[in-house]
Parts: sequence; C-alpha cells; structure tokens
Amino acid sequence: MKKTYKKKSNQSNYSKLSIFSPQKYKFKKKCPLSVKGAPTIDYKNIKLLKRYVTENGKIISSRITSVTQKKQRELSLSIKRARNLALI
Repeated sequence: MKKTYKKKSNQSNYSKLSIFSPQKYKFKKKCPLSVKGAPTIDYKNIKLLKRYVTENGKIISSRITSVTQKKQRELSLSIKRARNLALI
C-alpha cells in the first residue's frame, strides 16, 4: 500500500503575514510623569530632564518615552528653559 503525502503550500503562510494586518497585542505603556508620586516637571530638576534628552542634546520624542502630549509640552518647555540658563 502506497502512502500519499500532502504538499503544503507556502503561500497560505505568507498571506497571513502582512505589514498592514492589525496587531493583536498592543501594550500601551503608562505615562511615567502622570503616575501617582511622579516628580514634577521643572527646569531646575536637571536629573529628570537629562532622562528625556539624548547625548547630542535633542529632546526624545513622546513616542519613545511614552509620555502624554500635555506632559511632553511641559517637558520640552522646561528643557528649553534649562538650556537657555545653561543648566543643561
């Protein structure tokens, strides 16, 4: 008796994988500056501001740091003030 084998088509596996397919598991990080007990954003708080600035002195985007828009605006304003006063 002969055994028959099914050929698997690779197209079905590739069609499932798509750049445009919606991701099932999206984990939204909480804003580290909106949590209870978070430090206040101030131009004098240099330790906090240095976390959100690169080595070159550019402000890191909220997409990467997961900071809310409101807090990002406050951060950028306080970073610019600290730069102006030569604290950073």
